[in-house]
Amino acid sequence: MFSPTGMSRRARVLLIGLIAFTGILSCIIVLAYNDYFLLGDPVNPNNDDVKYIQSSRLLLNEGVLAYNTKERPSAFIMPGMPFMLAGFMAIFGQDQGGVIAFRIFQCLEQALSVYLIFWIGRRLFNTRVGLIASIISALYLPDYFSSGVILSETTFRTLLLLLVCVTILALERNRTSLYILIGVLTAAAAYFKPHASLYPAVFLVLWWRDKLPWRLALKYMFLIVIVYAALLTPWWIRNWVTFHEFILFTNSGGSPFLLGTRIHGQLPPAGFFEAHPQYDPETLFKGSDSTAIQKGLDVISYGFKHEPLKYLYWFTLGRWVELYFHPFYSRPIWPITRPVMNVLQIALMLVNMAGIVWALVKCSFSRLLPLWLAIAYFTVIYLPFVAFNRYGYPNMALLILFGSYLIERLLARYSGSDRLEARRSSSL
Repeated sequence: MFSPTGMSRRARVLLIGLIAFTGILSCIIVLAYNDYFLLGDPVNPNNDDVKYIQSSRLLLNEGVLAYNTKERPSAFIMPGMPFMLAGFMAIFGQDQGGVIAFRIFQCLEQALSVYLIFWIGRRLFNTRVGLIASIISALYLPDYFSSGVILSETTFRTLLLLLVCVTILALERNRTSLYILIGVLTAAAAYFKPHASLYPAVFLVLWWRDKLPWRLALKYMFLIVIVYAALLTPWWIRNWVTFHEFILFTNSGGSPFLLGTRIHGQLPPAGFFEAHPQYDPETLFKGSDSTAIQKGLDVISYGFKHEPLKYLYWFTLGRWVELYFHPFYSRPIWPITRPVMNVLQIALMLVNMAGIVWALVKCSFSRLLPLWLAIAYFTVIYLPFVAFNRYGYPNMALLILFGSYLIERLLARYSGSDRLEARRSSSL
């Protein structure tokens, strides 16, 4: 299904070279920099990465899944990251061995992602677009930072790319096994980031476009939901047994919703605390339960009432900027400093956006619909919540495809290959 058939030898060699280059360079970087990539303090865990390491050790030694609660069980995060990291620690040791092995695994995921990006680009555009996108990905330094950091972004990006690939194949082949695989991949992604759970809803649009019989559509959606539910059931049972309540994903959903109301980290508009004396500036943005959701709703309501344009921008275009115009690059890799990477990220995004416009004008919207819907879904899903570069990073692989399409069209015009193809067509 994923084999690159019909490619020239030159293109095949280039693709293999890019995959090998990405894998080898990723390994060199993570081994050379090692714990330079840690964002928190291992002794006093104060960031997600060191907290994941702490949670994984506790899971191995005590059989308890906890996060932010010392040794008490919690449902603050999804269990995907602690379980995966604990698996590497069980085999390679709980100190450096397990963490290094996990980083090497992420290097392999980065190499695989280069191929998946090529595959999507080739299927939806052409081979040259796929190769250009692979080259950009192989040179994109945030990918190498992502290989070294102990976070879920690399794994989630790989799952996202696989979801898009299988979506394209499922639409082409209408095989039951492919829709079962969609359910598996969606559940796997949800174990890292629960907002992936509604991704199968994009099929409702795609099936409507393809005029798929409703009985067949119901069958496929039923299979996806059943497989997804079966794979999430162990998490639901654990939460019911541990906390005596049904917890669909986590009980920390209010926190990202509340934090998402902060515009560039600022407090609500002047007068908010007078209108809501029950809140305090020091404690307003603390909490992760239902009270956090109510706080967020109060901030949004007051903000739209008193500063409507500012809040409208923040929850639309502002979210796009926060997600995609700031690179996921917290630990610079020599010789590219963070300020330089900031400029490169903006330049890349401008090319990507120009490519989006060009594709809307020149390409079949229907043909690219799986790509449009994936980007739209994984952007819109963040609108109600806190949005920053770490969350936007997985989508960059999809956005790069549009920038690559623009570059390919410009190169084709410059080299005259478009005119040559036009003459060949007219002579037939």
